[in-house]
Amino acid sequence: MGRKKITRRTFLMGSAAAAAAGLANKRILPFYGPRRVMANSKLNIGAIGCGGQGHTDINGCKSENIVAFADVDWKKARRTFEENPKVPRYKDFREMLDKHPEIDAVTVTTPDHTHTIIAATAMIQGKHVRVQKPLTHCVGEARYLTELARKMGVVTQMGNQGHSWNGTREMCEIIWSGDIGQVHTVHLWTNRPIWPQGIGRPTEKMEVPEDLDWDLWLGPAPKRPYHPMYLPFNWRGWWDFGGGALSDMTCHIADAANWSMRLSEVGPTSVELIREEGNNKETYPLKSVIKYEFPARGVMIPVTIYWHDGGNLPPRPEGVPEADLLGDGGNGTLFIGTKGVATCNTYGDHARLLPDARMRDYKRPDPTIPRIEPDAKWKSPYVEWIDAIKNGTKPGSNFDYSGPFTEWVVMGNLALRYPGEKLQWDAKNMRVTNLKKADRHVMREYRNGWKLPEIPA
Repeated sequence: MGRKKITRRTFLMGSAAAAAAGLANKRILPFYGPRRVMANSKLNIGAIGCGGQGHTDINGCKSENIVAFADVDWKKARRTFEENPKVPRYKDFREMLDKHPEIDAVTVTTPDHTHTIIAATAMIQGKHVRVQKPLTHCVGEARYLTELARKMGVVTQMGNQGHSWNGTREMCEIIWSGDIGQVHTVHLWTNRPIWPQGIGRPTEKMEVPEDLDWDLWLGPAPKRPYHPMYLPFNWRGWWDFGGGALSDMTCHIADAANWSMRLSEVGPTSVELIREEGNNKETYPLKSVIKYEFPARGVMIPVTIYWHDGGNLPPRPEGVPEADLLGDGGNGTLFIGTKGVATCNTYGDHARLLPDARMRDYKRPDPTIPRIEPDAKWKSPYVEWIDAIKNGTKPGSNFDYSGPFTEWVVMGNLALRYPGEKLQWDAKNMRVTNLKKADRHVMREYRNGWKLPEIPA
């Protein structure tokens, strides 16, 4: 998609260097090339979002120099701060970036609604970024980050760690081997949400905690009063902040399907809400089933993808005994092909054929995808990202992969807004062709004071 079309789709961008328009002085950010680091040097890393998963992301980068922290909730970040007492800390990520020009790369571990503005502000300064899944809050932001990353030449990665683990790679190799034939249907499912959904907005007046900057936490989201129902964890269930069960888990669960089936190379042709329970204007539903249709991809036939959440499970394939586990039970992927069935767990691990009896004499395909073998499995995505920055290579789940992947994932949430409608999707031009009013949700509006930087010419 050309840059003119992105601008025309009202991304609310300012000038090429207006990434920090929310600051009072409207400072101008210079245009940078990507940060260069020698292979035998250590990166200077700034961490944005330091509590919860942020603590894990920071520890994953401990081989490098952690030079600054930014978090709007210092109570949530307390553990990280106490373990790293000499590292300067800030509430505003923009102030951190201003005061630490030595930063080469940043980790972004914040609620979904702030991923794009933070990543874009860092990338426009030439900093490499690692952003937690889902990459973005909406379809348009995913396309924008993909194009900005290409233009800036920075090294990027989305935090769906299974992409760098062996299981996902084994699942791809099984599909590519043809051992289950041509895959025509894929079921994805999760036991999420494990946070409140299907509820209305709270009305009680609550005091903002002393350690929290509520306005910064809201960022580009619409203004609303503070309430503990939103954070530090339950924000995932609210339309303004998260993406519900689908955004939380699909970038993990669907990765093996996306990679092996080449889904993000073309995007879906349609998406449709099949059923839901508890959907409303404030929060995502208690449970839902969403259907995506993808066209042929090269020699691969058209495929239908079903997403099930809230404990909904896929139908058990004929000939698979009840005792044989699909996925890991509460979460997983099921591939149905013309010659058989295969499954894997939440992160693509434990890739196998079904029924289980098929695995007794099954010889797995020879590996064709390189393996990443750090001293601990959980460290593999961080090692991959850091090494790529130093070596000038691309890590797995870089934005060229994870951006288009995220686009079709969050398309499912667009379908939630229009029950009873089968949305016909033009992936190239990023628009709904049969329901014009749905296009207004392809890219969300940012509140005053927050703008994305324009992609440089």
